[in-house]
Amino acid sequence: MFQSRDEVRQVYLNVWRKMQQGQLLEPLEAMIADVIEAHPEYQPFLDGSDDIKQQEFSPEQGQTNPFLHMGMHIALREQAGADRPPGIAAIYQRLLSARGQLEAEHAMMECLGPVLWQAQRDGEPPDETAYLDCLKKL
Repeated sequence: MFQSRDEVRQVYLNVWRKMQQGQLLEPLEAMIADVIEAHPEYQPFLDGSDDIKQQEFSPEQGQTNPFLHMGMHIALREQAGADRPPGIAAIYQRLLSARGQLEAEHAMMECLGPVLWQAQRDGEPPDETAYLDCLKKL
């Protein structure tokens, strides 16, 4: 859907601007807006200039990439909605009931992040079995 990091970040900036202006949002934009609203600590990044599209975030320097974090929320919601990988929808619902949406998704990110990192490192698709095994332990 998106071709580059800058394009993905531009979507967040556009949604934030639409939110500020009270404009109607498309369904995906509404999902993004929900995640933005749940993370007021990231909103200042969206208030700044378009230079944020170029900013690097270094975990080694204790920086969290707000776009990656918010993107993981969206990925989890889409995975649960599509039940892909199979079984994730039930896990998501169980965790939602027990922890609430943000806490459930933050816990799930602890499984998603390493699986994505491993896949990127190895140049392979994410290991869905390892991912689901990790999620089932939550």
